[in-house]
Amino acid sequence: MARCLPVLLGALWLAPGGLCAQPASPDPGASAAKPVIVSGVVGDEATRVSLLNQARSLYGSQRVVDQLGVGAVTSPANWPQYVQQVLAVPALKQVTKGQLVIRGNHIELTGEVPSEAHRLQVVADVSALLNPTYVVRNGLSVATPDQSLLDGTLANRTIEFEPASAILRPQGQAILDEMAAAMRRLGGRSVQVTGHTDASGDRVANIALSQARADAVRGYLVQAGVATNAIVTAGMGPDQPVASNATPEGRARNRRIEFRLLR
Repeated sequence: MARCLPVLLGALWLAPGGLCAQPASPDPGASAAKPVIVSGVVGDEATRVSLLNQARSLYGSQRVVDQLGVGAVTSPANWPQYVQQVLAVPALKQVTKGQLVIRGNHIELTGEVPSEAHRLQVVADVSALLNPTYVVRNGLSVATPDQSLLDGTLANRTIEFEPASAILRPQGQAILDEMAAAMRRLGGRSVQVTGHTDASGDRVANIALSQARADAVRGYLVQAGVATNAIVTAGMGPDQPVASNATPEGRARNRRIEFRLLR
């Protein structure tokens, strides 16, 4: 079983939101409440404590959500030391709305950065810390003003549905009226609407519910004047949390709709 340490930085969206990610432009205190979720499996308690302490020293104890377990896994030599070095790479602070996943000696980075130079710099800095057996996949992309328009319109609000249903509540419809106006300004560019749930209940049922909710959002936006071919949908169920599912507040944050501009 491969060792895995995904770290997500919560919902502004920053989340799933890149390890070390800070908002690219906002006021300095805006990210203070965003959680850093550390999850996965490591081989022993000492490694678990060491990695959590590293995360807490970087982001503050109040922000770090511990979902890291201990199990029978194997890993490359000096793996904990390499991971701690990667977590502390300064260039990662330029990543927003992304994710860092480390499985053994395979590292994957996704998310947004301010420029192409930053996109290349992040991966170069991470790679420089590792031995040649490590493979770093660069899934980062350059943020665009159009995505910022979508993010600013959603403004960290949750599009609400009736419980266990794809029926929009009036509050959710009001947000979608604003989103439709924003999307009509995109000149026909395509947007992916993605539904997410918390981890309560059956995973397969949650994936189906998240897809149904994304489809309901699409239907509402089309009725509000957004071109049918400008929206695609996806349902991720509980697989991409932005907060801990152990608390009602965290579960509420995980039940969400995302809007991502397609390149």
